[in-house]
Amino acid sequence: MSEIKLEKLDDNRWLLPRTGAMRVPGIIYANEKISGLLTRDESAKQVANVAHLPGIVDFSLAMPDIHWGYGFPIGGVAAFDMDDGVVSPGGVGYDINCGCRLLATELTLHDIKDNVKDLTTALYRRIPTGVGSTGYVRLSGKDQKKVLEEGAGWAIKAGFGSGQDLETTEDGGCIGGADPEQVSARALERGKQQLGTLGSGNHFLEIEVVEEIFDEKAAQAFGLRKGQVVVMIHTGSRGLGYQICDDYLALMVKHQHETGITLPDRQLACTYLSSARGQNYLAAMACGANYAWANRQILMHLTREVFEKSLRVAPRELGMRLVYDVCHNIAKIESFPLAGVEKKLCVHRKGATRAYPAGHDAVPARYRSVGQPVLIPGDMGAGSYVLVGQEKAMQETFGSACHGAGRVMSRTQAIKSSRGRSISRELAEQGVLVMAGSKGTLSEEMPEAYKNLNDVVGVVHDAGIAKKAARLKSIACIKG
Repeated sequence: MSEIKLEKLDDNRWLLPRTGAMRVPGIIYANEKISGLLTRDESAKQVANVAHLPGIVDFSLAMPDIHWGYGFPIGGVAAFDMDDGVVSPGGVGYDINCGCRLLATELTLHDIKDNVKDLTTALYRRIPTGVGSTGYVRLSGKDQKKVLEEGAGWAIKAGFGSGQDLETTEDGGCIGGADPEQVSARALERGKQQLGTLGSGNHFLEIEVVEEIFDEKAAQAFGLRKGQVVVMIHTGSRGLGYQICDDYLALMVKHQHETGITLPDRQLACTYLSSARGQNYLAAMACGANYAWANRQILMHLTREVFEKSLRVAPRELGMRLVYDVCHNIAKIESFPLAGVEKKLCVHRKGATRAYPAGHDAVPARYRSVGQPVLIPGDMGAGSYVLVGQEKAMQETFGSACHGAGRVMSRTQAIKSSRGRSISRELAEQGVLVMAGSKGTLSEEMPEAYKNLNDVVGVVHDAGIAKKAARLKSIACIKG
């Protein structure tokens, strides 16, 4: 589909040369196999489109999980100058701070192998899933404001976990500058009953086992060992975040002519960071991000309760703790050296995650000697990877790496392709128990709908922006 011409830089990077009104070139991280998939959609063209935006710095980037998205490609990374740059809701995405949380336990597969079905059933019954799911946390207007301002910290105060969890949550589970006054009544209403819910689509809660260790030092720092039972939670800001994005996209489209910015695609609707509208969006986006962190914190607490009750183990015996919570789908003000000068930039990561190296102040103190954990989940049954951020990411990708495998089929294509098949049975034959609210979800999220996770992770590892630390094998998964 895409007629964009790419030039191979090396085995893991492709250059999209600057042409026309592009302000910077583009770089796509991909090997030969992944680059061949770029012709299936317009994601490479979207990388070029992002390069047209005012104030963009260095390159318009895309990670190897790149696929078509709204405005920006999913897997897209772009940094903008704070003085003459822009912020674009399409560069953050609808599911603000969709992210992953990895929980480690003191259990081994041997400890739970006879209870996997009962444990998975208990999790499915306890964790609200599905599009319109509601949690048992009912928020008053006052409480909701505190959630939007305090993030995971609010959940801790409400009894969902301990203060130690914040130490290994990106940004301590809260972005400053959140202003609930910039969030619409519709968004607030949608968020009132969804705190502590998993949602649907590619969101999941998965029981996994550490299958292989690649970096002993990093794995030891993260508290991971071969054979260990872990849990990966993937979800975000639910309807509240979606509505915030929708509201500000509509607002920016309506007033786009006032900015004087010429766009190659109206889905790139944006406004200057220095404008009141830009600041209002960042304040509302921060509310969505904080809601997502509170959501994952509550889900972690519920998961711990289910494990303890279902397996009849004491908290100390279970030893469930947070390895790390990493954020996707966000625009953050971060500092990077440009031409030898430290400069604040607004870094958009849409379907991308931080990959900060050893020694960086933003890396939790307990991991600072090795670098930040980078959590990369795959499709159902593919398991996940834990990587560790590298200095090269700071030099090339504004401290960023991929966030997952990345789709190669639309949901419609996946449903069509899966007709006549039982995805749950196929996964069971592979040793993965799956429970979902509908067959449609399983069809949309079937393994073939995604790139091969090993290929995607191999690119960021070989490129040196994040190094493999451990591989996790799926044994059970719940979805909406």
